[in-house]
Amino acid sequence: MPEILRKHTNARMSQMVIHNGIAYLAGQVGTPGGTATEQTVDVLAKIDALLAEAGTDKTKLLTAQIWVSDIASEFAEMNAVWDAWVPEGHAPARWTGEAKLATPDYNVEIIVTAAI
Repeated sequence: MPEILRKHTNARMSQMVIHNGIAYLAGQVGTPGGTATEQTVDVLAKIDALLAEAGTDKTKLLTAQIWVSDIASEFAEMNAVWDAWVPEGHAPARWTGEAKLATPDYNVEIIVTAAI
């Protein structure tokens, strides 16, 4: 049976779980209090670092789940950063929704899976 590798684990969660050639990332958030643009930049940098640690990168994304705290005012900001980050021809299956995040200081949370 393939090994399950958990990275950056605490009592509640792991930031990444690797199993059977797939890296599953926990929801990543940016610096609290920043704009949706700033937080999206932070989130995508965290995702890049975790993917690199797993031995993969954003060209191998399979899915992305994106949550914004106010879709009417933050969707376009987040998308501008996202669109510049995703390499052409490598867009994952993606869904986006509006949700209250862990604290009101968070505007954007992104969860991805990637092949290794």
